[in-house]
Amino acid sequence: MRRIIVIAAAGLSLAGCSSFSLDSFKSAPPPMQVQLDSAPQGADAVTSIGPGCKTPCSVSIPAPEANFTVTFNMPKFQPATVPVTVTRSPGDFTSPATTTLDPSPVFAELQPAGPPPRGHKAMRPKKKKSKPAAAAAPGAAPDAAFPAPSAAAPPAAAPTR
Repeated sequence: MRRIIVIAAAGLSLAGCSSFSLDSFKSAPPPMQVQLDSAPQGADAVTSIGPGCKTPCSVSIPAPEANFTVTFNMPKFQPATVPVTVTRSPGDFTSPATTTLDPSPVFAELQPAGPPPRGHKAMRPKKKKSKPAAAAAPGAAPDAAFPAPSAAAPPAAAPTR
């Protein structure tokens, strides 16, 4: 019976060793500071991995595993998005692993927004102006350069041969 207990205890202790990894001794990478700035200053800057602030500022982000973007927004200016490249270099026994960001600091120049587009107005037919009663009567204006057709004399008949 004692043998069975010793064999079971040895088996359990060896099973625990199979899940052991040296990665458990590595600490989590420290958060990184990202400097954000814009022209003009005062824009809202938001990273694609979460945190944001009003420029000029600095945000703390967890060490990124992949590239990310920063979007700058400000009223009366067009939004701008800046891609940020993450470069990781593994460490060895003499130096720790490093992570670098490009560009650093992240800067965006915001362009003024143009005037809002004008709405296209539909063409409407022009209203006809009503003529005053005196001008509408035929023959009322005998001194007019062009008399009304109804007031003109009928054409004379051509002589026949």
